[in-house]
Amino acid sequence: MTLRLHDTASGRKEEFCPLEPGVVRLYTCGPTVWNTPHIGNYRTFLFFDLLRRHLAVRGYRLRHVMNITDVDDRIIEQAHTAGVGIDAYTRPYREAFFEDLDALRAQRAEHYPLATEHVPEMVRLIARLLDRGYAYEAEDGVYFRIASFPAYGRLSRLDRSGLRPGARVATDRYEKESATDFALWKRAQPIDEQVGAAWDAPFGRGRPGWHIECSAMAMAYLGETLDIHAGGVDLLFPHHENEVAQSEAATGERFVRFWLHSEHVSDSTGEKMSKSVGNIVTLRDLTAAGYDPLAVRLFLMGNAHYRSRLRLTEEALHAAAEQVRRLQDLADRLRGLEPGLRSDDAALYADALDARDAYLEALDDDLNLPAGLGHVFEVVRRANAALDAGRVGPAGREALLHLLETVDAHLDVLRRRDVELDDELRGLIAEREQARRARDFARADRIRDQLRDRGIVLEDTRQGVRWRRVER
Repeated sequence: MTLRLHDTASGRKEEFCPLEPGVVRLYTCGPTVWNTPHIGNYRTFLFFDLLRRHLAVRGYRLRHVMNITDVDDRIIEQAHTAGVGIDAYTRPYREAFFEDLDALRAQRAEHYPLATEHVPEMVRLIARLLDRGYAYEAEDGVYFRIASFPAYGRLSRLDRSGLRPGARVATDRYEKESATDFALWKRAQPIDEQVGAAWDAPFGRGRPGWHIECSAMAMAYLGETLDIHAGGVDLLFPHHENEVAQSEAATGERFVRFWLHSEHVSDSTGEKMSKSVGNIVTLRDLTAAGYDPLAVRLFLMGNAHYRSRLRLTEEALHAAAEQVRRLQDLADRLRGLEPGLRSDDAALYADALDARDAYLEALDDDLNLPAGLGHVFEVVRRANAALDAGRVGPAGREALLHLLETVDAHLDVLRRRDVELDDELRGLIAEREQARRARDFARADRIRDQLRDRGIVLEDTRQGVRWRRVER
């Protein structure tokens, strides 16, 4: 099977093959730690997780770099308002980011460079651009001259006819379709010095612009040409367009071979989730409301293809929680299957093998996880019916477990979380068992309902009573 990925630059699915056989140089845009990331951000980060996991499934070794932007206009403004330096201001958000990644079971990249720790590399890259005539000094800093780079706008299909030669943008953020010369270096202002956001450079004391950070850090760890650069679609312009211009202008080499972009998450009304709009939802908001992070993980990864918009609704989150439960429960049933002389359902055995092939084919087709899961859950339904009827033997069991293990290489939801019950809940479970042994079923049912109201569902099995947490 051949892995095909949708390259934003070409607008087509292309067969993926890295420059170095067996090794993928992957750069993904990480968080700007001026605030807590929201669910829309984590959709992008989990898309990265799906990408790196499938590359590993296909036998590639990863050199994955995800930057952390810990200096920009917003960080400086917020740190100044808080009366602290940028390191003290960003540290809690950096820690929260990694805590959330762990809760969502996202694999760690090989490197997480901080922008503030790579300013010398940025200074050297800016110096190269100045030497080659692609950048120029102004009263407030150093700017990239867009007119000097004819390919500008090709990645994002920007109409260059409306560009105003010589106009400049000094801020780190500007509106779509307003491309003008962008800041590579900003002369130090009093506010920068006060929060520790100023460095010495041959072209004057100051700080880097946002766009130069990613180019410098990507090339520092991965070389001048990357196999894959991925990010949210909101970064396509101007950020990624500017990365291409400054990187290729400095090196004369192709910067990225495959550009991958994931779509937005919208709120229940369909509006894009954004801090500026004020409609954001964080992972902590969802866990406080009773949602398991694994359900959030499956929702963000598997509810829609990464290049399609995803709408956050309670119904979708509940459906994802149910999918996690179905996968975990089937795995538990298969692992706990008592040895015996059961005969295998030949059709189910064949279905499990076919579903595994179809699942992997879907992932090879531009990481189409939703399509792959469609094949899997059809077999999950049939497998549970066959288990109920005693029609799953040794061969069927192994084929079904192999299917689940293949899926879990991407989803990572079969490992149940180690969740402890407090003494009161354990006491209620024991009390219900006493009631059942005494055949006081009315009392047992009342206790069961009481536990359900507190988010604990009981299941009576041949091996004894089992419990699991659910959203209330």
